[in-house]
Amino acid sequence: MILLSILLFCGSLTYFIPQGSFERDAENKILLESYTEGEIAGISIGSILSAPLRVFASENALTIIMISVFLLVMSGIFNVLEATGGIRVFIIHIMNKLKNKNAAIVCVTVLVFMLFGSLFGMFEELVTLLPLIIIFMLSMNMDTMLGLGACLLAACFGFSTAITNPFSVGTAAQYANIPTSSGAWLRICFFVIVYIILCVFLMAYLKKIKRCPQASPTYESDCKRREAIIAETGASPDNQKQTFRIYSVFFAIQGVLLAAIAFIRAISGFAIPILAASFLVCGIICGYLVCKNPRFTLSAFLKGAASMLPAVLMIALASSVSLVMEEGGIIDTVLHYVIKLLVGKSAFVTVILIYFLILFLQIFIGSASAKIFLVLPIILPVTNALGISPELVILTYCMADGFTDVILPTNPILLIGLSMANVSYIKWLKWTWKLQLLLFSVSLLVLLFAVTIGY
Repeated sequence: MILLSILLFCGSLTYFIPQGSFERDAENKILLESYTEGEIAGISIGSILSAPLRVFASENALTIIMISVFLLVMSGIFNVLEATGGIRVFIIHIMNKLKNKNAAIVCVTVLVFMLFGSLFGMFEELVTLLPLIIIFMLSMNMDTMLGLGACLLAACFGFSTAITNPFSVGTAAQYANIPTSSGAWLRICFFVIVYIILCVFLMAYLKKIKRCPQASPTYESDCKRREAIIAETGASPDNQKQTFRIYSVFFAIQGVLLAAIAFIRAISGFAIPILAASFLVCGIICGYLVCKNPRFTLSAFLKGAASMLPAVLMIALASSVSLVMEEGGIIDTVLHYVIKLLVGKSAFVTVILIYFLILFLQIFIGSASAKIFLVLPIILPVTNALGISPELVILTYCMADGFTDVILPTNPILLIGLSMANVSYIKWLKWTWKLQLLLFSVSLLVLLFAVTIGY
């Protein structure tokens, strides 16, 4: 409804804002002094309402269709992984290897969840494992909050410190027509920084509750739950080993492919179709090898893909906003006034304004891909004209898009996770607000560093 309202609002602007156009160079960059203004020419209501359909026949149709198919495939395969117990078995295997090593368990679990989020864009899928993680933490004399930190926080922070996350970095890079690997070194550094911060935060908390268990916000409920825990793995040890081996091969193939895309320039421009094909083929084969049931594997894939259809609808709505503005001839007019506002200001000020714009939209629009198609048509031409790289825009976008998923009460995944853990939002806010404030400060410092070095 919010995106539809934005679409109608932008359509109405064509009746008040004059048409305008910039000349562009061979690299499609705006020539700042070339703006010419025309007359007002409103676009019909029929054209506005049909834009979400017509966008699939526009100049950007191939990009939109490719990314939509990619999201459907990724969501379908992640559901196969979840339905066949692949991720669950991975976590069980790691924790069994590290039994009675509490600090190591927390740090390794955080790393695994952050990597899944950063490399593959998994967040909601990982939160389904939260009850399992909490059970493990409680069985090792830790508490529910550490389970939330090692699962919910880690998955979200991994998504936010995206290295190759297909739903943010991959989609934005495809739209900006740059390789997914471009500028990855700073994203990797940011990932490491956030990983260290989260581990230090959780280790300090672990020491605190070791000294005084009553300091845990969930101490009383944890005592009752700990007494009632019955360790159930849901599969025999032999099946677990087989599932672990099969999905180890699956993730190894994807890891090699991601490395190849990063280092081989000849294929880096085809990252999204290559990854989609690899995930689809390998995921279906591995799902079948685990469950030996082709109907179940196909059903799990289709259910997962269907769950992504609302996001595809939002992408179509978000993309149609720029289509309506282009057809109404006002997009360059809007760019002209935005550029006039920003010319003469430092690149850091521009980047911070972009950061807060995404942060504001995050309150209302949760989909990372939808926000990309909504704001990049405006942001990229402006930043190109001001000499700010698309890599810096993508980094800024990822920072603003993700971290607030685990603090905004408007995010359903946070509320679902807290209800699974039986932790109130107020307790959660008290536990995490200092960490969020620290990450906000670190994000701004990293952006300042990126601007300073001309990233």
